[in-house]
Amino acid sequence: MDDQINRDANSTHQPSNQDDENQSNTPQTQDQRNVNHDKEGDTTPHPSTLQTHLRTAKSLLEAPPSHQATKTTIINYLCVTLIFLVTGCTIDTSTLIRNYSKWLTHLYVQTSCFLLTSGVVFGIVTAVATDQEFMDPGLLVGLIFLGCVPTTISSNVVMTRQAQGNTALTVVQTTVGNFLGVFITPALVTMYTGVDTWYNAVLPQGQEQSGDGGGRFGEIYARVLKQLSLSLYLPLLVGQLLRHFFPETCQTALVRWKLNKLSMLALLVILWQTYDKAFASQAFSSVAGDNMVFVVFVSLGLLVIFLLLSFVTSYFWLPKKDVVAVCYCVPAKGPAMGVPLATTIFAGIEPVLESKILIPIVIYQGLQVALGTILVPVFRKWIERDEAREKTEAESHLDQIGSEGGK
Repeated sequence: MDDQINRDANSTHQPSNQDDENQSNTPQTQDQRNVNHDKEGDTTPHPSTLQTHLRTAKSLLEAPPSHQATKTTIINYLCVTLIFLVTGCTIDTSTLIRNYSKWLTHLYVQTSCFLLTSGVVFGIVTAVATDQEFMDPGLLVGLIFLGCVPTTISSNVVMTRQAQGNTALTVVQTTVGNFLGVFITPALVTMYTGVDTWYNAVLPQGQEQSGDGGGRFGEIYARVLKQLSLSLYLPLLVGQLLRHFFPETCQTALVRWKLNKLSMLALLVILWQTYDKAFASQAFSSVAGDNMVFVVFVSLGLLVIFLLLSFVTSYFWLPKKDVVAVCYCVPAKGPAMGVPLATTIFAGIEPVLESKILIPIVIYQGLQVALGTILVPVFRKWIERDEAREKTEAESHLDQIGSEGGK
């Protein structure tokens, strides 16, 4: 009887031992390998290496609201510095100086960038403002402000170089435009917002003639000029010095090592931080959806209008490389200078209203980068076709001279 009981017990436990053996021989999945057993028998999931890297990247990209201003300042300084350092290493010094002497072109570009664009935008806003139930007044003020800001600092330089346009002229127009914008933009905004309209009524009473304006603008002048000096003039000078004393090293680093591609990467980072700041401030959620759609289509329409006007008005009297530079400078508007100017010009307004005013320039920047990138191969083929034709004509002329000399 005891032997029978022992045999039954052994037969009862045999499948369990076999299951354990089969389970021990079964390959573990990734989730099973990522489980740690502590002393109490609890299990805690252990993140994979990819998950750890993703969490680290997310923590770096997601800045808390209290650190948004610091993040924006760091990115603007570093990325713009990188762009102009690369630009300084690629442009010949004599070419840069020669483009600074083109006063007629400077006058044309800056007049178009400030007076033409602001006048066109004010006309569109005036036409739209006839229906007070349609658009948010903060967005209309933001559109007016968009038309008054200077050209952007970084994207036009990067895309002019990629399109084989006159990069030196774009650099000159950028430096001149942003220096003048510190003084011209407040005057234009004051003039347009001083008109007695219903959408300007959202601004504080006497906003355009604030008593502490002189002190505030003195502070913004110092801040903007400091940013221009550290992130634009200084890296441009350093790049010129590197090109002069180490020409072969610069050529190797930019061409063979593809370091010139860092300009486009820096431009994408600037674009990302602009939208990240806008979403963090709840700017896009503060207005109606149909108003957002309207701003997108109006911004795209303004880009096309400014692009066509700048192309047509410069095509008949400027070289093609200069035309490309003009087409990238005149339509472009930059938040790098626009945002600090808006903070000073509209000081004391509600944060929600300030976010609404900045929405058009944020949307406009994304559209201008997208449209400018699409136009890069178009302009490049236009330049290359013209250069190929000139080369063919020069070769045929030399052959003709040679044949005449032989006779």
